[in-house]
Amino acid sequence: MSSRSFLEYRAMFAIDDLDLDGVTLDCGGGASSFVAEARAMGARAVAADPLYARGAAVLAERLSADLEQGNAMIGANADRFVWEWYGSAERRREMRLNARNDFMADIRRRPGSYLAAGLPHLPLADESVDMVLCSHLLFTWAGQLDREWHRAAIMEMSRVSRGEVRIFPLVRLGDGEPVAFLGALQADLRAEGLVCAVRKVPYEFQRGADHMLTVRR
Repeated sequence: MSSRSFLEYRAMFAIDDLDLDGVTLDCGGGASSFVAEARAMGARAVAADPLYARGAAVLAERLSADLEQGNAMIGANADRFVWEWYGSAERRREMRLNARNDFMADIRRRPGSYLAAGLPHLPLADESVDMVLCSHLLFTWAGQLDREWHRAAIMEMSRVSRGEVRIFPLVRLGDGEPVAFLGALQADLRAEGLVCAVRKVPYEFQRGADHMLTVRR
């Protein structure tokens, strides 16, 4: 589980204030503090992740190990990362620790905002949210999750969204290589009547990972 902050989400998904007028779903939310920080500023947001079924106490035990595992992966692939957005490894670590603390406090205070569910099946009605954000799940894990799984996952996020689905990044975990089936997947989605676009965002950490995929009906 990764503990990304609201500021990271704003940059990764090019979110402006108008985007937060409706209800936002963080799908594959992990230990992100997006929901906690969005709600603190008066926005409406919920998160979904199958790991929430384990309960707050188990998640708290897991997060420290996952943070160190992520840092080790970055160290092993140092040439694949750039630090301009964060400024330093220390600032990134501080942001992640703060986000983790905000997430843990919020899931204990508002457990109803965290749905124990995962793609490609979400326990939500059609068009029940305004925007869906999917961070570091699709494409990141393309080595394990195939094109058909990605198609089903995006169709499901599009089903529950009245507006736009935003997916970041568009490269694989670790090596940062492009996803070979991205073009074919977009063709699959267009054949289903969806509108797809690749959009540059003001964030880059994995080298070359500075675009998101947007999908809407």
